[in-house]
Amino acid sequence: MNAFRRLLVFLAGLMGAAGVAAAAAGAHLTAEPNLTTAATFLMLGASAVVGGCALAVVRGPGWSFASVGAGIIALGTVLFSGALALRALWDIVVFPMAAPIGGTMLILGWLVLALAAIEREPRAG
Repeated sequence: MNAFRRLLVFLAGLMGAAGVAAAAAGAHLTAEPNLTTAATFLMLGASAVVGGCALAVVRGPGWSFASVGAGIIALGTVLFSGALALRALWDIVVFPMAAPIGGTMLILGWLVLALAAIEREPRAG
């Protein structure tokens, strides 16, 4: 597995942990629905990133739509969920339109990941 995919799997682990922490905070600290949404997207995004990286590893060491899609999903999830969680917990606005931009990145990431289904098979040496 190359360094980019290792970084994505590491980030996915952090996203999953943050998702569980956000869910716990939503259950015990505040009933803010945005925190629940952030937790859900963090855990789903973490799973998608690991799945995309696994598909990319099976395809081989080179570039693939699976690893690019996983990277975009990771960035979109962090931006979207981070914006929601920071606002719900501490009333901090990352920057205007952070959540919609992150959500748009998520949609794009999923579409790029879908392209992995029609990506050509790598040639054997």
